[in-house]
Amino acid sequence: MDLRNCKRAVVKLGTRLVAGSDEGVNTELLDDLGRQAARLLARRKQLIVVTSGAVHLGRRVLKRPQKREALAFRQAAAAIGQPELMRHYSQAFAAHGVVVAQVLLTMADIAERERYLNTRETFESLLRHNTVPIVNENDCVSEPSVTFGENDKLAAVIAAKVQADLLVFLLDQPGLYTGNPNEDPNAELVRVVEPTDVAFLKYAAGSGGPESMGGMATKCIAARIAVECGIPVAMIDGRERQVLLRLLGGEELGTLFRPARRMSSRKSWLASATATEGTVTIDDGARGALLAPGGRSLLPAGVTGVEGEFAAGAVLAVCDSAGNEVARGISNFGSDEIARVAGTHTNQVAALLGRETAPEVIHRDNLVISPLLAQ
Repeated sequence: MDLRNCKRAVVKLGTRLVAGSDEGVNTELLDDLGRQAARLLARRKQLIVVTSGAVHLGRRVLKRPQKREALAFRQAAAAIGQPELMRHYSQAFAAHGVVVAQVLLTMADIAERERYLNTRETFESLLRHNTVPIVNENDCVSEPSVTFGENDKLAAVIAAKVQADLLVFLLDQPGLYTGNPNEDPNAELVRVVEPTDVAFLKYAAGSGGPESMGGMATKCIAARIAVECGIPVAMIDGRERQVLLRLLGGEELGTLFRPARRMSSRKSWLASATATEGTVTIDDGARGALLAPGGRSLLPAGVTGVEGEFAAGAVLAVCDSAGNEVARGISNFGSDEIARVAGTHTNQVAALLGRETAPEVIHRDNLVISPLLAQ
């Protein structure tokens, strides 16, 4: 796959790359990234950086060891470390004439479609002004039950949000391996992952180091979100010099996840970041219909149950009889109405609800299915 025509890239750096030196930041890496950003901007390419490292820097300021602390301490550390992190990015990029912008997000900024669209417009404005947004989750205010969990998913969500041409994970190894290369001498580098391949997930067991929240498994799940939205993903060695320029210059590096067909903006929003407001359970027949080539709408006949209280227009998780989420979509009915029509034929819906209405619980145009979810 030729990446030389890529115009807009999202690049994610984890704490294990960002951390380093006596200051707690790998200043050489940031300087190299700033130099590459300047050259990419000169070529009329756009760059968004998703970074971790704020909590790590906050710990250093507070002289606390690296360990899993209570949520309140992580939030305090993030609040202390975030300005330090941005200071290092600003200095490194300014040395090469590049202006950076801080963007802090929570899941609520993405889950609500109006806020999602407003956030996307902010990114578009920043990119039009030839700046490089530096994005991080707003850990100091994010609620534990409504959070991205780690910045790998955030990077995939941002890539889908801005309709990027490429998502890049900068790693501390050359790419995705068939095993842990630090433990398995026979582990081989995986060069290409096709959109229908889910076997790669078994290669990604394990978590990151003590500085990080994620690991290769979370990066692979995030990569799957991006490719389902039609965005190619590259996992490459961020320790190498000029690695982004080389990748976008056509050099074959690391692991490439080939994309599926690009989704519409609405479906990308549903697939990548939407928080659900309720759940409908479906039978095996409906599951098969949803997963069939070409896709189907979710009809009342296949619904066996509903959980939660919500109005029409809510985003729902669609789960099979085993409780596995296989899809999500925008409901045509409220929870009480779904309970009334569940298990009935479409020609009975209007009579049961006392009004003329579309018979689908979720129309296929407002529904997304991920092979990752549907295994």
